[in-house]
Amino acid sequence: MLQRDYTTSQLDVLEAEAIHIMREVAAEFEHPCLLFSGGKDSIVMLRIAEKAFWPAPIPFPLMHVDTGHNFDEVIEFRDRRSAELGARLIVASVQDSIDAGRVVEETGRRASRNRLQTTTLLDAIEDHEFDAVFGGARRDEEKARAKERVFSFRDDFGQWDPKNQRPELWNLYNSRIRKGEHIRVFPLSNWTELDVWDYIRREGIEIPSIYFAHTRKVFERDGMLLPDADVVKRGDDEPLFEAVVRYRTVGDMTCTGAVQSTAATVEEIIEEIAATRITERGATRADDRSSEAAMEDRKREGYF
Repeated sequence: MLQRDYTTSQLDVLEAEAIHIMREVAAEFEHPCLLFSGGKDSIVMLRIAEKAFWPAPIPFPLMHVDTGHNFDEVIEFRDRRSAELGARLIVASVQDSIDAGRVVEETGRRASRNRLQTTTLLDAIEDHEFDAVFGGARRDEEKARAKERVFSFRDDFGQWDPKNQRPELWNLYNSRIRKGEHIRVFPLSNWTELDVWDYIRREGIEIPSIYFAHTRKVFERDGMLLPDADVVKRGDDEPLFEAVVRYRTVGDMTCTGAVQSTAATVEEIIEEIAATRITERGATRADDRSSEAAMEDRKREGYF
């Protein structure tokens, strides 16, 4: 007699939960959008959105808050993948916010546009009247993100209050908002970095080349390897050298560090991640090191 295997894997459960969340948002909100940076987490969200609504197209636009200081490989991938899907891509520009006097650019060796993204993001949400915004944040990334709900409420000013969050029992989400408020939605909240890579391997998903080991000119600052780029200010005491590196996260070049690695395939990256004892943001994000509560402070202001 034919024996069928009805075993459900951990990835199956996580994927089913994420699909349920996306369909719930599509049913409950009028103007959702999906934040798509070209990074691995948003690439996985895009794959899940394809599955959630197939054979129909993804029923909401993609949006990227572009600092103008992102890696070329990632921007090329963002534009190409959006075009392949026939998706509407909205690019909210931090440079436009600077030119309009909405934000003031930092100066000095450690200047970064990363924090300026908050104003650009909130302006874009208001301009397009988005009432739900999908983000690729996971609870295992950072302690402030670990506090967030799957449906994370934002007030009239786009701000988050960690002491005033709505309960989420079983798979029930509270989608009630008043005009001007919105919800941030995190379908990958319960995923780990390893889950994301296992899913990329299982689904055969393409990712930007920057995630794989390659030779690059870098310099060291505070134990982090930052890239050689015109927008990254380097001191005379910070000499350039070549190293074989890859990126665990992608973001603004001024605050995103590389890690030394020889992992050139998805399988080798999974082996590397399984053995590491440092979180991806702890290893690669200078902006999270500015204070003990750096991420929580940014999120209170309306950051991702």
